[in-house]
Amino acid sequence: MKHSTFLMSLVAVLIANPLLHSQQTQVLPTEKYSVLPAPNVYLWPQGAPLATGNTDADKPHLTLYLPKLQRSKTGILLCPGGGYGGLSTTLEGTEIALWLNAMGIPAFVLQYRIRPYRHPVESLDAARAMRWVRAHADELHIAPDRIGIFGGSAGGHLASTISTHFDAGDPKAADPIDRVSDRPDFAILLYPVIDPIGPASQSTFNNLLGKSPDTELVEEYSNDKRVTSQTPPTFLALADDDTKVWPESSIRYYQALHAAGVSVEMHIYQRGGHGFGSAWEDPVPGQWRQSLITWLQFRGLLF
Repeated sequence: MKHSTFLMSLVAVLIANPLLHSQQTQVLPTEKYSVLPAPNVYLWPQGAPLATGNTDADKPHLTLYLPKLQRSKTGILLCPGGGYGGLSTTLEGTEIALWLNAMGIPAFVLQYRIRPYRHPVESLDAARAMRWVRAHADELHIAPDRIGIFGGSAGGHLASTISTHFDAGDPKAADPIDRVSDRPDFAILLYPVIDPIGPASQSTFNNLLGKSPDTELVEEYSNDKRVTSQTPPTFLALADDDTKVWPESSIRYYQALHAAGVSVEMHIYQRGGHGFGSAWEDPVPGQWRQSLITWLQFRGLLF
């Protein structure tokens, strides 16, 4: 889909919280919210830990999508899917970033290392990306306590991993980026891999941990088993007919969040299969966008 056609689908978004007061849906002039030139930022300019080469694939980096007219103090880190063997950077990165930009929200697309790299490299890259965004919040004109993470499919596994495996940072670290927390303030998960159950989920875990990983390691990264009361508020969207990443995994993640007292909202659409994140014109799974807007509004994250 060309960006000109894609951007035309962004013109109507709800900008008032219907739970607080009534207001007409407003049309956004998308040309005012178009993206500024998107620079790449290498997360470790002097070389990433555990890197085995010096190509672009060995250098995790962020592409910064900054709206010309920024309406929000919220920023969102985007983790594309791809089964830890590829990266769906356009469908679950660029297109989502441009949609967020149309609402005046900055977005940061992560290119993390994938196969032949394995655990813990992917988590190191995502944690560093979250710390980098938070450490540069002032320059990005966002609030350090309003930084979310988005992930689809394997990117959803990475996003849920950072949501359940985080720390407050090391205040004594020589690198100021390492002094801040890598905990997301909220998470948005589309058809996420949560555990190795289901064909795509199993291949994702194989790429991440190897084909015969230690049982304890599989348990550690079956993220429904790592939820605590400190896991961030989460939005989940998936399809009932997803045969690649089974819906039961997201349902278990929802149940774990609910049991831990974490605010969570889940949408299961009757159809959509796997990978519907950019199905902008499909009236069924395409509903996730409006549902997410409403969720962000309710949490005070749109402005």
